[in-house]
Amino acid sequence: MKKVLVGMSGGVDSSVSAVILKNEGYDVYGATMNLFDGNDSSKSAKEVCDTLGIPHYTIDFKDEFNKCVIQKFILEYSNCRTPNPCIECNKHLKFKAMYEKAKSLGIDYIATGHYAKIKYSDKYKRYVLKKADNLAKDQSYVLYNIPKEILPYVVFPLANFNSKDEIRKIAYDNGLKVFNSKESQDICFIPDGNYKKFLETHSNIKELEGNIILNGKVIGRHNGLYKYTIGQRKGLGISYEEPLYVIGFNKDRNELIVGLESDLYVKSFKVKDYNLLLFDEIKEPIRVSVKTRYKSKEYKATISMDNGLINVVFDEKQKGVTPGQSCVFYIDDIVVGGGIIV
Repeated sequence: MKKVLVGMSGGVDSSVSAVILKNEGYDVYGATMNLFDGNDSSKSAKEVCDTLGIPHYTIDFKDEFNKCVIQKFILEYSNCRTPNPCIECNKHLKFKAMYEKAKSLGIDYIATGHYAKIKYSDKYKRYVLKKADNLAKDQSYVLYNIPKEILPYVVFPLANFNSKDEIRKIAYDNGLKVFNSKESQDICFIPDGNYKKFLETHSNIKELEGNIILNGKVIGRHNGLYKYTIGQRKGLGISYEEPLYVIGFNKDRNELIVGLESDLYVKSFKVKDYNLLLFDEIKEPIRVSVKTRYKSKEYKATISMDNGLINVVFDEKQKGVTPGQSCVFYIDDIVVGGGIIV
């Protein structure tokens, strides 16, 4: 019998993932990562495991989470970049560390409640990460950082589901109290969503007034660069004959650079810290579709290598390219890989 360790957050998706795997004949074990103080999902997850009659482990990953996720989050904002902590957590903890824990327990597979697919491709002669059937729920964007060597050992039981109502019904039918649980928030370690307050409380980042610059001229004042992101329009506190947007930062001079919407459009950009899933390396230019934010559209582009970075060239200029965010490449519904926008 195949053994699988299911990462359980206490929510309905991961809980139903355990149900499905048990019904498919897996020997199922549940595991909840204790990531930070106040993270109380372990109790709910253990209740689910007790109801299903499967073992439950609580794994202390606080130190790893602080180092790989929280401190990286703070560092990026201190350098005027907009990070995606969920992607860092997936990379270092939900898959890599979880897989290592599974192996130490003699368990070959790990599973999560993400909406995506992993299939063996005869064309590419390897396991590939693909979009979920329900594109509205697809989470392949946040999964590009999975180490490719563990793809054969990762299972996504929700890959083929088209409706959250189906998931909730399975939970209800199996007596799980989490059947009507709320969707999880974007940043788990900032429950109230106030990232600015979090940065002020947990780092040396504080309010520091500086100039707002348009075309080299001072047109206003800001009270902290960390409060802004590329493309932001609201909350600038300045009036102008046309709508203004954040288009850049001068950290050394503590200046916020603004411009017109047309200034947000770029033809090309670079990507660092990349992870390739479909190929071992990029030897020649590859035609792909590119996604620069989780909820953004995909745009046609060509990627190639340039001095250790991936160079991305759009077919047509696009906006929404934000340093610190992830850029993910696709060929049809298959994830080629991705990395961090420079």
